[in-house]
Order: sequence, then C-alpha cells, then structure tokens
Amino acid sequence: MRNTIISFSLAILTLFACEKNFQPEISSNEADIVVEGYIEAGESPTPPYVILTRSVPFFASIGLDELNNLYVRGADVRVSDGQKEVQLREICLQELNPAQRQQVARFLGFNPDSLALNVCAYVDLSLSMLGEEGKTYTLKVKTGDKSLSAVTTIPRHAGIDSLKFIPPAGKPNDTLAELRGFFSDPPGVANFYRFQTQVENGPFLASIQSVTDDRLFDGRTFEFPLSKAEPRNQRVDPATFGLYRRGDSVSIKWITLDRAHFDFWNTVDFNAINQGPFASYTRIKSNVKGGLGIWGGLSASYYRRRVKV
Repeated sequence: MRNTIISFSLAILTLFACEKNFQPEISSNEADIVVEGYIEAGESPTPPYVILTRSVPFFASIGLDELNNLYVRGADVRVSDGQKEVQLREICLQELNPAQRQQVARFLGFNPDSLALNVCAYVDLSLSMLGEEGKTYTLKVKTGDKSLSAVTTIPRHAGIDSLKFIPPAGKPNDTLAELRGFFSDPPGVANFYRFQTQVENGPFLASIQSVTDDRLFDGRTFEFPLSKAEPRNQRVDPATFGLYRRGDSVSIKWITLDRAHFDFWNTVDFNAINQGPFASYTRIKSNVKGGLGIWGGLSASYYRRRVKV
C-alpha cells in the first residue's frame, strides 16, 4: 500500500512538472475596434444600431473614466440591405434630456436607473430601415485608418406554442414558480434560438445558457424550461435561481438567429459558465472583419404573463 501511494504521488508530481502554462496571445499593438450591433425583425422590428468601443489589455485596470473613453466617436457607420443604404447617426446619452435618456437606454438594453456611463451608439434615427425576415444586412464602419465590415441574415421566425407555470421541484412552495415552454421546431433546416427574460419593468436579461440549436430536436414538438435570468455581476441564491416570484409580471423574448450570431453567443455563454482556476481558454467567435464583436440580425416574439400556478 505504501509503495502504491508513493507511485501515485510521483505520477501526480510528474504530471504537474510536465504541464505547460498556456498564455493567450496578447497583442502589443494598438487597440482593436469592438462592434456590438443589431437589427431586429418580428413583433417589434427595430432600425439598425451599433455600439463601437476599443479593446483593452486583459490585465488592465478599468474605472468609470476609462470606460467612458472607450467609446469610438466620429465614425462613419453604414448599413445596406442590398437595395438601399442608411448612414447611422451618433448619439450619446449625456446629450439627451432625461426622458430621451430613459427611452434610448432601454432601447439599447441598459438599465437607465443604474446607468453611470455616457453610452454612445450609432442609430438609424430616420427609421427608414427596419429589420425584415429573410433579408441580409451588411455593416460597414470607417474610423480613422480602420475599416470594418460584417454581414448578418435575419432568419424566418418560429414562435413558442404556449407557456405554463408549474410548482418548483422539492418542498411545496407558495411564492415561487418555474416556467415551461412548448415549442414546435420547423423540420428540415438548421435553426438557432436564444431567449431573454424580463421581470416587471427591468431590462431583458439572458441566462448563462441562453442559446441552442435544433440538432437534438429537429422537426419535433417538445417541452423545455425558460429559467429566469439573473444579472451576471450579482451573486445568486441557489434556492431561488431560475425561478419566478408569484404575482410578478414576466416577459419572454424568444429569438431566432443565424449561425454566426448563434456561434458568438454560444462561445460567450460557454466562457461565462467555464470559469475557475482549471477553466480552458475560450476565444469568442466574431463575424466582424477588421475588428471584434458581433453584427447580428434577429427575429423575435414577446410573451407577457403574470406568474401564477
């Protein structure tokens, strides 16, 4: 037994001695341009909007002033659907009155009540181009001597058949509920889905496992959980994680997206889940040429329910 323990210990020491530290490539060149842009079709179509920022070194210290200085100002941002082209206009929250700031912040997916950043975005304020299913949209960005481009397609939408609140597993609970969705996947074609949840008048949030493809359920009707998403910068209570409080007003945003858009969020979610000292390095997939980030088309439907069982 003693010899076995010694042999096992030596094997462990040899394993760690042979292990090589993996250091991700860290560019010493100038910062990359990071794109976050979307155009939405479906129940509430939106014009294209794009947020441009600069990348920062992995080990950099970032405060509020540094964050505000990351926004790329004065860029030439254009979107084409193959028939017409629109130039997006730059707007910053601090340039707006309080009512406009609230409206624009919610449109961009920020909580205006806790927003300290002077978020700047490029938006088609003319509303001359709204998202349409089946169309392809090309983004072109010029800033300084840099040019970026990306292409996205908005697929046909497949909505949820029905929703149902049920009691959570475990001991009887008269304050919390679990949400289940029933869905019929269109057969014969690869489909990609994402969902977000909203409680009362809060922002739409995505869970850390917010996307899926239909490889396991192509053409089938099935039941699945729609867990309540939590802010990623807050600690969660395991006893209430993913559950809704009875009496609250809840909205579900159900999204169809193309493969490149799915790949982006799939790697983002994987990186969020795969944390810790033994986690593997994850490179976020991007469809932006000349930069980083995502230019994503989506089609969405919204479902609003009062939580009750």
